[in-house]
Amino acid sequence: MSEKPIGVAVLGLGNVGTEVVRIINDSADDLAARIGAPLELRGVGVRKVAKGRGVPVEMLTDDIEALVSRDDVDIVIELMGPVEPARKAIMAALEQGKSVVTANKALMAQSTGELAQAAEKARVDLYFEAAVAGAIPVIRPLTQSLAGDVVLRVAGIVNGTTNYILSAMSETGADYADALAEAGVLGYAEADPTADVEGYDAAAKAAILASIAFHTRVTADDVYREGMTKVSAADFESAKALGCTIKLLAICERLTTGKGKQRVSARVYPALVPLDHPLASVNGAFNAVFVEAEAAGELMFYGRGAGGAPTASAVMGDVVMAARNRVQGGRGPRESKYAKLPIASIGAIETRYYVSMNVADKPGVLSSVAAEFGKREVSIAEVRQEGMEDETGRRSGARIVVVTHRATDEALSETVAALADHEAVQSINSVLRMEGTSK
Repeated sequence: MSEKPIGVAVLGLGNVGTEVVRIINDSADDLAARIGAPLELRGVGVRKVAKGRGVPVEMLTDDIEALVSRDDVDIVIELMGPVEPARKAIMAALEQGKSVVTANKALMAQSTGELAQAAEKARVDLYFEAAVAGAIPVIRPLTQSLAGDVVLRVAGIVNGTTNYILSAMSETGADYADALAEAGVLGYAEADPTADVEGYDAAAKAAILASIAFHTRVTADDVYREGMTKVSAADFESAKALGCTIKLLAICERLTTGKGKQRVSARVYPALVPLDHPLASVNGAFNAVFVEAEAAGELMFYGRGAGGAPTASAVMGDVVMAARNRVQGGRGPRESKYAKLPIASIGAIETRYYVSMNVADKPGVLSSVAAEFGKREVSIAEVRQEGMEDETGRRSGARIVVVTHRATDEALSETVAALADHEAVQSINSVLRMEGTSK
């Protein structure tokens, strides 16, 4: 074992940072044995230095720049959260020859190229396993275990808040507002849940996964995104009748055109998933990532996607790797972007649609609605119709649910737009895509 210790600086002392510091202190002997040198905490960067935070006050500092610049710091662990000042701190660390471990998905989805270049120039490591799916090992399997394979598709549930809400709606019949309120009380949803329920968090993770899986630099701006706030209890009833449930999915695909040209699709939206698909059984705050590769076939990674301890587990895995490289003189995988595949527009994606609408109760409505699908060569797989009554018990129209076969998203979107203007259609209640089917 090397006598020279590996010095570590932790930036941020929230749930994850606190757990990382605890592991470094409590597992010192085991970590030293695994690394080949002692791992020593040099300091913790915080917004405000104060007593009673579980760390000796002399270890705390609000001077982040000074901490990452210390000569006895070899690895910087960034757990502050926002893009700034995290980006500035990480860049400073990399430029001074420090390896960096981060859990910052928003930053990695936005600035991977800049940070990877800085790491390459300084010949140090940049690890970010914890940026996607918490404790679940996803990044390392894609960068290392499947490095000799061709990844075709990565689809997953990568946000615990939204999965908890949708699982509660499915199990209890609750509407969105009630399920969100329950998630907030239990601590699964933030006071402002926008980043989660509107799909921004999942989109950042999709960008990271697509970049790695397809050797192409993909940013969050390249990811098509729809939130889940319009999903209703009625949608779940219809989904169950169709043998499905509803999940907010992050989907990354390698697409091949008829001329053999490849493109990348990265998208996030709520979708109907067949109950026999592995992702359908992922409930509560759990995450799962489903990977399809040419040689390996189908793989699924499942576990806790958030929380202090699970995320700290992924962070510490990266820390051990970075520290080993320091001791042994090696380096981890670099950014791989050689493929430079173009990003496919959402309109070119083939998918299936579930459309729920209220229509007038009169002869010929169903055939006229079906005609709008036919005009755009969208084949209908299934139609369900049920009557509706007003407050007096009198028939007031009908609810129609249409499920399509696969067609381009552009054709399906045009169909829905035409239906919204159709004289017999009173309202479009819900439009969801279907995933995990072969039809």
